[in-house]
Amino acid sequence: MTALNLAIDVVLGAAFGFLGGLFGIGGGIIAIPILGLVFGMSEQLAQGTALVMVVPNVMLGLWRYYQKRSLNVRYGVTLAICAAPMTYVGARFATGVPSSPLRIAFALFTIVIASYALWRTFGRGEHAVAQAPWYAISVLGAVAGGVSGIFGVGGSVFAVPIMAAFFGLTQAAAQSLGLALVAPGTLVGLATYAAAGDVDWISGAALGIGGLATVSLGVDMAHRLPDRTLKRIFALFLFASAAALLAHR
Repeated sequence: MTALNLAIDVVLGAAFGFLGGLFGIGGGIIAIPILGLVFGMSEQLAQGTALVMVVPNVMLGLWRYYQKRSLNVRYGVTLAICAAPMTYVGARFATGVPSSPLRIAFALFTIVIASYALWRTFGRGEHAVAQAPWYAISVLGAVAGGVSGIFGVGGSVFAVPIMAAFFGLTQAAAQSLGLALVAPGTLVGLATYAAAGDVDWISGAALGIGGLATVSLGVDMAHRLPDRTLKRIFALFLFASAAALLAHR
């Protein structure tokens, strides 16, 4: 890899890190289609490489949301404990299936979640439960953990709109829990993809260096935007990510 390629990876990582902090997703959902479209990686290799960047981005983003007092620690711990084992199961499954169907499935999944999130922001009132029952948050963590393992980064994308809609949380609070949910699972997922040989460590490390420089800026921006505005931008961002995934089949 040339110095120019490394510099490009760092710059891309900075963009991914900012968006990951802004939306509480670690930046991987943007990195995966770019790594596939621009660098020609298979879906599994793109997901494994993205996780090298996502791990430090998620940890820093989670800490910054905690500092902003957006994180419900009890919910966060429950989500993380329930998600981690299912992330392993999902990742083992993903490393053994063809690349193209996995990418298409991820894109369609993202479109459904984005449509729901956008519909919620234009609805006539957002009815939500003030406190989520423990069994519900546990089930959500397990399901989202499986999604994270299969799609590399999809668990927080799946969980954030649901938590904002049904658990009485602001978008920023839901995003902080999305990071808590995937934090241990990203390590499990990375180890599983690495064992299968689906990680480009040099590119991933360069992306991670760039991401660490901008995650905090994204978190700060998330707390400045009005809640409904952040939800709408989040949904539009998911549509753009799904379009990029479908463009590279």
